[in-house]
Amino acid sequence: MSASAPATAPPIAEVVRNEVERTIQRSIKGLEFLRSSDMPVGLTPKDVIHRRGTLELHHYRPLADEIYRVPLVMVMSLVSRSYIFDLAPGQSLIEFLLKKGYDVYSIDWGVPRPEDKRLRLEDYCLDFIPDCVRQIARDSGEPDVSMIGYCMGGMLALIYAALHADGPLKNLICAATPVNYEGMGLFRTWSDRRYFDVDKLVDTLGNVPGEFIYNSFQMLKPMQRIAGQIKLWDNMWNDEYVKSYRLIDRWGADQIPFPGECFRQTTKELSWDNKLYKNELILNGQRVDLRNVRVPCLTIMAQHDDIAPYEATRVLTEAIGSTDKQDLLLKGGHVSLMAGRNASGRLWPALDRWLAERSL
Repeated sequence: MSASAPATAPPIAEVVRNEVERTIQRSIKGLEFLRSSDMPVGLTPKDVIHRRGTLELHHYRPLADEIYRVPLVMVMSLVSRSYIFDLAPGQSLIEFLLKKGYDVYSIDWGVPRPEDKRLRLEDYCLDFIPDCVRQIARDSGEPDVSMIGYCMGGMLALIYAALHADGPLKNLICAATPVNYEGMGLFRTWSDRRYFDVDKLVDTLGNVPGEFIYNSFQMLKPMQRIAGQIKLWDNMWNDEYVKSYRLIDRWGADQIPFPGECFRQTTKELSWDNKLYKNELILNGQRVDLRNVRVPCLTIMAQHDDIAPYEATRVLTEAIGSTDKQDLLLKGGHVSLMAGRNASGRLWPALDRWLAERSL
């Protein structure tokens, strides 16, 4: 059998012409990028079915003829906007789930007001989330609900599941969810009790500003944003790449204040004392024992997550009492795990495969 002929390189003139054209497109589109305003986000049609303070419970209008019986609710972190689940048409996890036939709800915490500085984990896990679950049951007519939590939203969903072992939760999905705070890397180093005066910070500011949270994330990888901008310029000719970059960059910079007392509580009881992982966290006199989580559970992790590192997330599956539990470790980082081109090809289909058979 004769060996195949080696591929021939394109003529040098074609290579030069293509690079010149791309350079021109970079310059033109770079100017458009600088002049353009923020792109609209969260466009999937929805209705607000419940309001409470800054909280809104959204119900998304169906996009499929047949709907799975068990409704699905999305739970976001307290410091990030919920539109990461619904960036734009074609780049929306919620749109994808609706087309697959899920009945989707989401909890939008909103921007905390000065008076919300008193809120603690008890308020979210023993009051707000249960209230939303009741509203979903009333709206859908179904007694069960599945829950997807992302980052701190996954931690809130996990605590809710542990404190409501008798239901109505049917399935739990935790994405990039820290449990063992000894694995939180630089976050834990920076908040070391010997140097970080959390009481002074909260007592002075009340709610912790979104800029503080955003800069904390940036300090984990200080060169990442510069590297991302260099890559953006190199791909400025590519409209799809630029669109995705703009959407995700906007979300990453759009951090919201952290309710002060909850920040104090998570710093002292979770980061310093690791009480969630040790099953020692007490909320309103109830102990949060992760072994009480017995519903089917999918734990999703990113290999290169600097915000919720693998060492902090990998223990979730072994810590809970479920017999139907699965780990899903994917390439990527904290944001690319959930949104963008990689997520739509990796996470979203896997999420559908796991959830479909458990939503009947």
